[in-house]
Amino acid sequence: MLHVDSIFAATSTTPPTSLAAGGVEVPPPFDITRVFTETRLDSWLALGLVLAAGLYLYGVHRLRLRGDRWPVVRTVCFLGPGLGGIAAVTVSGLHAYDTALLSVHMVQHMVLSMISPIFLALGAPITLALRTLPVGPRRRLLAVVHSRIARIYSFPLVAFTIFVVNPFALYFTDLYRYTLEHAWAHELVHAHFIMTGCVFFWPLLGLDPLPGRWPYPARALLMLLSVPFHTVLGLTIMQSTTLFGGDWYPSLGLAWSDPWNDQVVAGGILWAGGEFVSVTMLAVLVVQWVKQSEREARRVDRELDRQEARDRAAEAAATPAAATPAAVATATPDTGTTPPAGPPAATAATPGNPI
Repeated sequence: MLHVDSIFAATSTTPPTSLAAGGVEVPPPFDITRVFTETRLDSWLALGLVLAAGLYLYGVHRLRLRGDRWPVVRTVCFLGPGLGGIAAVTVSGLHAYDTALLSVHMVQHMVLSMISPIFLALGAPITLALRTLPVGPRRRLLAVVHSRIARIYSFPLVAFTIFVVNPFALYFTDLYRYTLEHAWAHELVHAHFIMTGCVFFWPLLGLDPLPGRWPYPARALLMLLSVPFHTVLGLTIMQSTTLFGGDWYPSLGLAWSDPWNDQVVAGGILWAGGEFVSVTMLAVLVVQWVKQSEREARRVDRELDRQEARDRAAEAAATPAAATPAAVATATPDTGTTPPAGPPAATAATPGNPI
């Protein structure tokens, strides 16, 4: 069955301009106002976003009640570009066009797999949970984080492979056409994009205590290796002589959009957007690297200061003990008398000096 979000027909204020094969209604020409007028809140993804935001804010509230601080920037990252970015491309009016325009789908791809996961990781939700959960749930969460499955999927090379192979497996097989025809599969792809991005970016940029985390130079190298991937994928889509999704887009009969031109735009979005995000996340990593070096330098300075203080204390404790004999010698009283003379020495008889 052909699928273009059925929710559009129920919420749109503008009549559809055409019908696709099988009588499925298709959206009218895209304009920016429809991003706001076609918003929907009836999807399971919207429910998940509201639940995640509520739990995060409840955790922050718990910390403040007991007098602990939680960095505001973490909350802003998690709720703003993190959850907010996901909502902007899945709950807003963009959803009405994600199966009608490949370019809109690529915007979703970029946000769900590359932009939002970065800010979700910077929000440190696992750390927040560990600081607010009771002992029992906290231990179970730690067991999950340090489980064998988590270690495998969060290992940078494994996460990098999944991140790179995933789009090629989707767009260059019949799987993409299947997701266009079935709404549940299309929603599942959105969730898969989010999970893939989190698996890749969390060990590299995240602030949570994950096992097997690489040092910063190795992380930077892995990020540099991911940059050409977006260029290759974007250029391949732009130069492809085959329409992605087969005859799906032509069958919609959109008079206001040419599928070939839209595919070129989609490839350009992935290319340019991927380059921009890669440079941005590399800059974030460098900033984290510098801050970590500064913290390490301060830690070393404090340790040197403590060692110097211990050395001074040891010298101060040893000095009185070493000075005791000299102090006793100098403390002998001086009576001001001369010692008694010994018996006079015998003198030999000399002329003029009779004995």
